[in-house]
Amino acid sequence: MRPTPYVASLRVFEPLIAFDPADRLRWSGIATTENTNLEEQQLALRRVVFPESPALRPDGAHVLDIDGARYVCPWSTATRCWAAIEEFKTTLPTTVSSLFIPAGLEEVIMSGIDFAEEKVPHILTQTWIIPPRWFSLFSPEERVRGRDSQGAFTVIRTSLTNAKIRSEKSHAVVQTAFGDGQVAEEIAQLGNWLEVFHPQSFLELDYGGLADYLELSLISEGEDGLDADTSVEDVLSSLAGLASSDASAAGRGYERLVSRWRKVSAFEQAT
Repeated sequence: MRPTPYVASLRVFEPLIAFDPADRLRWSGIATTENTNLEEQQLALRRVVFPESPALRPDGAHVLDIDGARYVCPWSTATRCWAAIEEFKTTLPTTVSSLFIPAGLEEVIMSGIDFAEEKVPHILTQTWIIPPRWFSLFSPEERVRGRDSQGAFTVIRTSLTNAKIRSEKSHAVVQTAFGDGQVAEEIAQLGNWLEVFHPQSFLELDYGGLADYLELSLISEGEDGLDADTSVEDVLSSLAGLASSDASAAGRGYERLVSRWRKVSAFEQAT
């Protein structure tokens, strides 16, 4: 079982030429047979027990070899830790947030923030559910699913060029339908994130351990496991409905998606 079985990830893999020489040399030595997903999760759990500044050790990375070229997705541990703390603190009054993150612990985790405060993480994560806007970046034929030594999996991968085009189209459709609201803003922010990276990069959506929960949920409904997952199709159907001013079609696609993932997120209460 995965160390963190409730996390899905959206990852950008940049070509080696996008990095400095020292990182190119270090990441060229990573074998594609290494289980970097497992290593990343194990390190994250260790830091929960033994907090340390993520800036104190060299960061790891996920790698892909495609058509003889190497693409790298750094874990960006420091940047992601700092961003997570800042986001958490905004959800609670300062008098309350300090009870969850004592000043001493925050000082350890935040040390070295000046070193990487301008960096943008290559990985976005979400727990217990996958945002609909993530699915809008892909098409169904780019999806691979099955089972491996860690359980069920679903991975969807496309070129960054395709993802940016789809993001722009999704934003235009949603903005036309609903105006400059929160949904359009979230899609715009996702598109801005994609713009940061090398144009020859690849984008990957990994369900992570949520694939296991989704499979269990679908089977319990009499469906054929992950093969019955039509999340990408549902989002595309909903967007097509919005684009053609067919509110009924847009609603059906969105409701199928939300209903499916609501059952997955319900496992959080059962764990």
